[in-house]
Order: sequence, then structure tokens, then C-alpha cells
Amino acid sequence: MPAATEPCRDLAHLGHVEMYTPKPEESLRFFVDILGLTESGREGDSVYLRGWDDYEFHTLKLTACTTSGVGHVAFRTVSEQALERRVAELESMGRGLGWTDGDLGHGRSFRARSPDGHVFELYYDTRWYEAPDHLKPALKNQAMRYPARGCNARRLDHLNLLVADVSATREFLAQGFGMRVTEQIILDSGVEAGAWMTCTNKTYDIAFTRDNTGSSGRFHHITYAVDSREDILRAADIFLENGVFIETGPHKHAVQQTFFLYVWEPGGNRVELANAGARLMLAPDWTPIVWTEAERKKGQAWGLQTVPSFHTHGTPPV
Repeated sequence: MPAATEPCRDLAHLGHVEMYTPKPEESLRFFVDILGLTESGREGDSVYLRGWDDYEFHTLKLTACTTSGVGHVAFRTVSEQALERRVAELESMGRGLGWTDGDLGHGRSFRARSPDGHVFELYYDTRWYEAPDHLKPALKNQAMRYPARGCNARRLDHLNLLVADVSATREFLAQGFGMRVTEQIILDSGVEAGAWMTCTNKTYDIAFTRDNTGSSGRFHHITYAVDSREDILRAADIFLENGVFIETGPHKHAVQQTFFLYVWEPGGNRVELANAGARLMLAPDWTPIVWTEAERKKGQAWGLQTVPSFHTHGTPPV
């Protein structure tokens, strides 16, 4: 019997997401005043933002653009050596775009392009957030004090992309990044309609589902975690009071069991709030859970049907 392949553990976690917005001032107000993120810096057309428990300088890079969508998705590696290993693998796959000098929040990075056209970034050297005096916490093991503002988003949790070919993107992330699949959706036709992958002990750090418009390289949503389900219920009221469009929820997903609330920020991008007490992926030999087409037609965990826009709305708009 052949020996099992040694699992790759070169990635530490999802680092940050660059989001494009055609309405930079309105989007910034949403993320700071309503979602509760904190601004940590500005450079060029970008504002750098973070949740109050994120240890890095930023987890969201909000960039002014002519349209909405995602600029790049970044993962931090566990070491410089791990970064070099992943770069070598990505270059051998013909997916490398080359090195950058870094960003306001981190050092040099290597970029690669997925089969669907999304840009991914890997880095190790990072800038830890240093809270100014008025944001210093009472407890030294916390990055900054609790903001008590808006929805009080705690940390970046995951993101979801729209892709034309789910299988191709899954294989790219598995081989190039060493990520593992935890759950999938396989249609009756045999087509893979969705995949959820992790590089940590969370059940997923990234998900991607088939773009029903047939487009490539689009963005589905970014997710920030809050402490509890009650925080999500309160967030629904906060969004209501501020005229933010609530697309669906609060409710519970069947896939991954996330308690969710989805809204659209002013630039058109979808944003999710989820409870921070998500399921953990502790088994090193986890077998992916496969959901059938019939099972997904039942809707979410408690029977709420998936709203049609969830399968068609993405950014940039088609």
C-alpha cells in the first residue's frame, strides 16, 4: 500500500482582500461607521482597514476604481522558506506573475493568476498593527480596544469568489497553495458547482461557486466575523437603520453551518457577517462532504430558500 502524501502546511491564514469600489467615500463610511472596521492607513487610491481583533496592519484594502470587484486575494505563509516553496510550485505550474516590492501593510510578495483570472498574492514579511494611544486596549493580548461602533466586526474570516470552472480553481489552490477541500457541491450532471477550502483549522478560508452568468474572475463576497449570533441580529437592525440593502438572512447555511447575514455595500460588493464561533477542522484526514443537487434545492439549514440574486449578483456587474 503506497504511503499517504504528506500534507502541505505552508500557508498560515487568509491575510487580506483588495476590494474595488466606484464609490470610495460611501464605501469607506460603510466599512468604518456601519461595519465597524478601523482605518490603519492610506496610500494612493487605497484605504487600509482592519477588524478590532486582526493582528495585521490591514485585512481589507479598499481601492477606488471605475468599477467594483476584487483586486487580489492575499495569504500569509508560515515562513520565508514556505513562501519560496509555494513560489517554486506556482512557477512550475506556469501561474506566476512575479514578485512585488510589497504594500503599505506587508513586505515583498509573489503574485499568481488562477485559471479563472483572479490574482492571488503570497507574502510572509508583514506589518503588525500598533494601536495609537486612544485605541490601546486594557489587555495586552488584544490588538486594539473594542471599537463600540456599528457592527463591531471582529476579524476577517473568509471570502467567496465566482468562477467559470470550480474544478480548475480547486486544483489550482490545492496544488499551488496546498489548501484542502472540506465541502463540495456536485450537480447531477457531475459538474462541480462549489468548493470550500481551508489552510487553517477553520472549516474554510475561501469558497468559490460557479458563476451562472458564464463570466470569469468575479467576486461574490467578503466575510467578517462577530462574536455571536446575537451580534448578527443586532447588525440587521443597524443595517436597517442606515438604509443598507439586506439581501438575505439572518439565517443558517446548510453548507458549513455558518450563521449568516448578507448585505450590499454602496459600491455594489456583497458583504457577509458571520458568527466567530464557526466549526473547526481538526481532523488531518478529513473526507470532503459532498452535497447533491437535490440536497441544495432544499435551501438553507432551516428551510430558507436561497434568493435568486445569490447566484447572479457578483462584482464587477455583467
